[in-house]
Amino acid sequence: MLVATPMAAEYGAGSDNSGPWMWCDPAMGHRVSPLTGCQAMVKLQCVGSQVPEAVLRDCCQQLADITNDWCRCHDLGSMLDKVYKGLGVREGTEVFPGCRKEVMKLMAASVPAVCNVPIPNGTGGSAGVCYWASYPDA
Repeated sequence: MLVATPMAAEYGAGSDNSGPWMWCDPAMGHRVSPLTGCQAMVKLQCVGSQVPEAVLRDCCQQLADITNDWCRCHDLGSMLDKVYKGLGVREGTEVFPGCRKEVMKLMAASVPAVCNVPIPNGTGGSAGVCYWASYPDA
């Protein structure tokens, strides 16, 4: 959860997990986007394959369609969790042949930068890398 980041302190997050990202919680009514185009893109990138323009376009459009900027990284993280759980992936293991979990996480975290879609909780400016890329458990 984002409250573990320096951004959380900057935006006044307390133990009640309040902050602008709280609206990304499905309990608050946020509908998590499955980001199927991004899932396909990240899988291709992870094994070193060329990403077709149509896949890149679909991913970027799906990410841009998430109207709350704070929820884009949240939904990318949820997408990864579903991939990992669906395949029974554990830390340090391959997600599928030629793609390690850590590499897939970094690829997914960089999607906002690749798509030039703003995220307020990233590093490297408004279209950066999702904060959870540097955390081992994300």
